[in-house]
Parts: sequence; C-alpha cells; structure tokens
Amino acid sequence: MARYIFITGGVVSSLGKGVASAALGALLQARGYKVRSRKLDPYLNVDPGTMSPYQHGECFVTDDGTEADLDLGHYERFTDVSATKGDNITTGQIYKNIIEKERRGDYLGATVQVIPHVTDLIKNFVLADAGDADFVLCEIGGTVGDIEALPFFEAIRQLGNELPRGDAIYIHLTLMPYIPSAGEMKTKPTQHSVKELRSIGIQPDVLLVRCDRPIPASEKRKIALFCNVRESAVVQAMDVRTIYEAPLAYHGEGFDQEVLDAFGIKDAKEPELKPWRDIIRRITAPDGEVTIAVVGKYTVLKDAYKSLIEALAHGGIANNVKVSIDWIDSAIFEKEEEAVQRLSHVHGILVPGGFGERGAEGKIKAAQFAREKDIPYFGICYGMQMAVLEAARNLCGIEDAISSEFEKSGTPVVGLMTEWEKDGQKQVRGNKGDLGGTMRLGAYPAALAKGSLVREIYGADTIEERHRHRYEVNMAIEDQLNDHGIVFSGKSPDGRLPEIMEIPDHPWFIGVQYHPELKSRPFDPHPLFASYIGAALKRSRLV
Repeated sequence: MARYIFITGGVVSSLGKGVASAALGALLQARGYKVRSRKLDPYLNVDPGTMSPYQHGECFVTDDGTEADLDLGHYERFTDVSATKGDNITTGQIYKNIIEKERRGDYLGATVQVIPHVTDLIKNFVLADAGDADFVLCEIGGTVGDIEALPFFEAIRQLGNELPRGDAIYIHLTLMPYIPSAGEMKTKPTQHSVKELRSIGIQPDVLLVRCDRPIPASEKRKIALFCNVRESAVVQAMDVRTIYEAPLAYHGEGFDQEVLDAFGIKDAKEPELKPWRDIIRRITAPDGEVTIAVVGKYTVLKDAYKSLIEALAHGGIANNVKVSIDWIDSAIFEKEEEAVQRLSHVHGILVPGGFGERGAEGKIKAAQFAREKDIPYFGICYGMQMAVLEAARNLCGIEDAISSEFEKSGTPVVGLMTEWEKDGQKQVRGNKGDLGGTMRLGAYPAALAKGSLVREIYGADTIEERHRHRYEVNMAIEDQLNDHGIVFSGKSPDGRLPEIMEIPDHPWFIGVQYHPELKSRPFDPHPLFASYIGAALKRSRLV
C-alpha cells in the first residue's frame, strides 16, 4: 500500500512547493522507490485552461488531454513519470461534481455540506489509483490560512487519522527572511505559519525552510522548540543555481532521510545521485553559449513559458552549452519599423504558443526575418501558424492571408479546426458552447515525411506529441507553399491536418503545431530542442 506525503506551504506563495515536491520525488526514486505526484488546487476555476498566463502562469497539458497546473511539469521533468487527469484537481471540479450530483438527486435529499461531501471527494481523489507507487506526494496549492484552501487542509487532516498509522506525514514549507536593518534571520513567520497549521489539526513532521543564507544552529533549535518538531526535522532550503540542483542540495541537508525517518523506514538504500551530479556539471560548466530570442506576448511573466524555458535549457544540456534567452515583446516590431534588426545578432529565433491577435504581426515579422536572414527558427503552435501566414503573404502572394482568430477580414489560411472538419470526424474534445475544453488537447500521432529534417531529428517515421490549440493551418495552401520551397513534413495519420512545416533549404526552420516542450526532460532532452540549439550553436560560430 502506498504511503502519503502531504506538502503544504506558509508565509508567502511562490516559495517553490512544486520544485520541492518534485525534488523529493526524485530523491525517493533515486533510492529505488516508485512515486506518484499530485497537485490539489484550491481555486474555483475548473482548470487553468481559461486562466490568464499573467495570473496563473503556464497551463500544462498531459498526454490524456488534461489542462493542469504548471507544477505537474516540474513533477514530470524531475521524475519522468507522466501525469494524468488523476493527478490534478481544483475546487471548481469538486463543486461542479457535487452540484451535478445534487441536481440529479444522488444525495437523496440530504443537506450537502463541506464536511463530509466536499472533503470526501478530496480524499477520494487523493487515494484513487495510486497504482504500484510506494509514495504518493500531494501538494496543496496556496498557503495555510487561505480561506479557499480550508476544505483541502481538513481533508488531509482526516486522512492522517484514517490511513494506517505511519502511512501519512506532513511537510510544511515556510520562509525564514533576513532583515538587513537588524542583521538577523527571523523565525517568527515560520512560527506563525506552523501555529496556523496546528490550529486546524495538522502537526508537521518536517519543516522545509526557504532562506537565502545558512540558518544558525541556535535558530534551528528555536524553530524546533516553538513548532514542536525535532531539530533535525528543520531542514534549510537555500537558493540554488538551478532548480535541478535542488535534489542534491536537499539531500545534502538530510531532507529525504528525515522523510524516511518520519515513516519509520530504516532499511532504505542510499540514493544514486550521479545522474543529477552530471546534469549540474553540464549546466554549471558549459562549453560555450548561445542566445535565443523568444518573441512572445507574455514576456513580463516568465512562468507563462515555464516548460519552454526548461526545454531550451535541456537543449543546452544536450549540446553542453548555456542558453541565454532574450525576451522580446513581439508588439515592439509593430511599433518600430527597424526594431526587428534587434534579431540580427541572436543565434536563434523562437516564437512560442499563444492566443489572440495582439502581437501577431510582430511575430510574423520575426518569422520573416529568420527566413530571410537564415537564422534558425523554431515556431511552436501559434509560432508555426505565424510562419505559415508570413510565407503565404510574402511568398505565395496571398497578401491578405490571416487567421480567423484575428478580428479582421482577409483570406483565412489559419482557422478553427471545425472549419476543416468533414465526414463527421471531429478533432475537438468537449462542449463547443464553452471556452473550456474546446481545444485539441493531449497526445496525438503524426506521420513524418521521408527525407525530411524532422524525420532525421526524431529518428522515427511516426511520433506522438501533446497539443493545445483551437486553430489549424488549412491544408488547401499546401501546393502553393510547396512551390516556394516550404513543405508540411509532418501530418496527422489521415493526412488532413498539418503538424509540422519546414524549409529544407534553410539552415534550420521548423514550425510545429504541437508543444514539444511539454515532453522534454533534463535527462532526455526533446530531440527538436537538442537539434535547434545545435543549429544555434553552429550559427554562433559563424557570426
């Protein structure tokens, strides 16, 4: 039977519960255990699919088409265990389920309440389908004290009593700030956070304390005394150079050993951490550097492109180089005619996914600049569509080529998938009446053309990649693009949907309709990112 680890946070948000959970999962794996990681999100949205990236960051997508919290990306990258629908739940999903059951009369006239109905659903989610996992790590979003998180805290409190003795522990992540004017690190925020947690019936077994400098032994003793934990269970979590250093740093502080001790496990084998040391060596001692211009619309909040940032880093690991990102708001290319020249000195241009018309013309100019100046170009989802629009306008002579997503008239070269449907074969999942669930979501197969660059890169004739989009390039333009040296080198197995476009005569110009960044791992960089950074490295030696 699986053991359960509940990870909560306090003091402030954005302390890194997701990375801490992922790092602990990696450490337990390194000791030979099987792990499963889950995220419980207290917000009322059904899923993050309709949430602004400015508020929530990236919307991560799983193979089964679930739109989930970005922390699931951390879990996958650190443990290489693919997440599913059963690994992320929100308050919105829970209440939607309850209301539907109540309307059907499933509660037989009973008064529906937070306890037991809401908490029971949360507990059912936590306990469901653990498979052969030795440990299930459950992270609760937000911080202790958040009113919307109370049902989740109550549910995990109940589970602590209902599971067999010794099969559940609680880890609490807090902050120990340094006050420059006083010249001291302060324990009071951690004390208050634990007091709040204990007031709802949860006593943490391990405290993971974020800090920017070592915690003095006297302060550790103070935290242990006032928070009712063993001194050894106060684990400092200092800032690290890269998130992939977290497993090594936490192991060095005895984090995983404290977790095992809390479970009473005495016979665990020592962790095999050499792969993590090798990754850190490659990251911290690269043999060169490349600069990639990411031309997007959410460049102010980098969490909107979290998986992309990591996938680029993985491409750097594969080529033993550092990848520096030059973040560029595509709108500046629309305001200033000469602004596109800023791209002259970068080693690669990447246009990521996105929605809406804002900044689209700037992305089209970036694609044109990359094509004409022989700069490696990687277009992902929306970035592929903009590259096709650029070619349609400037090569094929369709001057008014647009996406039907744009609020203006023209020739729709890119349109809703429903516009290309035929024979009743739908490529959408969900209810078309709502924004949520109306996209092509999850893993879909694609066939790669013989002799194409992508087939060489993948080393396969068929692939399966994760999608998240509503719009598709119209296959009707294929012949015109072919006449100008642009090919659809990857298509859906039935040949109806273009999945990949490339320019064979260009040093490296590829656009993909899917999101390859979602499947990249530090130990297994996605082949497209490895190849792309390799092309950028080659350019860096020429300019």
